Amino acid sequence: MEPDLFTAAAEDRQEKDPSRSPLAVRMRPRTLDEVVGQQHLLKPGSPLRRLVGEVAGGGGGSGEDAGGRRAGGGPAGPSSVFLWGPPGIGKTTLAHVVSQATNRRFVELSAITAGVKEVRAVIDGARRASGGYGKETVLFLDEIHRFSKAQQDSLLPAVENRWVTLIAATTENPYFSVISPLLSRSLLLTLEPLTDEDLRGLLRRALTDARGLAGAVTLPEDTEGHLLRIAGGDARRALTALEAGAGSALAKGEKEITLRTLEESVDRAAVKYDRAGDQHYDVASALIKSIRGSDVDAALHYLARMIEAGEDPRFIARRLMISASEDIGLADPTALQTAVAAAQAVALIGFPEARITLSQATIALALAPKSNAAYLAIDAALADVRAGQAGAVPPHLRDSHYQGAQKLGHGQGYQYPHDLPGGIAAQQYAPDEVHGKRYYAPTRHGAEARYADVAERVRARLQGSGGEGTSD
Repeated sequence: MEPDLFTAAAEDRQEKDPSRSPLAVRMRPRTLDEVVGQQHLLKPGSPLRRLVGEVAGGGGGSGEDAGGRRAGGGPAGPSSVFLWGPPGIGKTTLAHVVSQATNRRFVELSAITAGVKEVRAVIDGARRASGGYGKETVLFLDEIHRFSKAQQDSLLPAVENRWVTLIAATTENPYFSVISPLLSRSLLLTLEPLTDEDLRGLLRRALTDARGLAGAVTLPEDTEGHLLRIAGGDARRALTALEAGAGSALAKGEKEITLRTLEESVDRAAVKYDRAGDQHYDVASALIKSIRGSDVDAALHYLARMIEAGEDPRFIARRLMISASEDIGLADPTALQTAVAAAQAVALIGFPEARITLSQATIALALAPKSNAAYLAIDAALADVRAGQAGAVPPHLRDSHYQGAQKLGHGQGYQYPHDLPGGIAAQQYAPDEVHGKRYYAPTRHGAEARYADVAERVRARLQGSGGEGTSD
């Protein structure tokens, strides 16, 4: 909405005394060059650069090119855009940068509080500003996914006729939450999660910048690491936690934000976990060994530590898939299916919801009957192959489809199992060097007891003894 007298007065007080504003507000970028992350959207000539009026190769944000013409104007003016991404990665920040650009009227609305009446008022004001003063209007609409279809419809004429340039921000998939006509008249820009390096640069700038903490405190490496884990890729959360820690440190008369001070400030204990060091491997090992030992509670404890420390959920899911085959195998054939399904779900949904999927899979694997028979079987077979026990394939098993194979005796004497009772032929399959050797030693745990019985009967049949075989 257009600022009223009270809003303008509050903004004036904040401008005279910046400390009244939260650190996250004070550290908002003033130009696109100060924006952290999202470099794939900030190339010269990109829609965002054209929205702030920057000419390719320039960047002053004056809104005019060297000849006095409005940058980004003419027959190919800036398009309306949708900014899609999780909270705290720069959607509002990018809109704020646009608001600083000259020669444009900037209006901000939130779909939480605004309705059709407010939207129409902005559009009417935009048409008057354009007709009377030649002034363009940029409308920033936050949380547009909260608008109903009718409310979104009210934006169509203004966007289509470019009475306003719309910047709409959403955390929801626009293809599900925004009407197609509005999407088709705009560009969809997908914002990527901020990396630890992005946030680290932002925190260090906030510590030294005059708009931020101006060097009043320092941030040791261990405290910085904990702060990054707290942030979870959210720049606003990172700066808010930094401000809280700095406030506590200064209140104590300290010049350094210690780990203890930050823990007290944000009421969140630091997890001793280095994603690139010993803790990464030690805790992952403890998780798998707890699953192998069927201690479901210990397994959940280590899973929680990994999640809280910001471990990549895909890494956890991969470890669970390995455990399903290595430690459970055919004792519960559904264990691998559960682990694979969990990995697929984690890749699709991510944190925080992925914690539930990982918990479900961890519980299922911990309580499943255990068998390492499949793991031992392949390693035993590999050991023989590596030791040179890989003799010639028996002639009756060799390929007999090419011309001349029969003259070599390939395929002669082969018995087709499907033509025999029970589907099993008493013939040699393994090379002579390992004929009769047993690699698979099934346990009697869970469902593998059935496989043990089957393996015993089949082996007897293959050797020409036993009954009529089995179709199991």
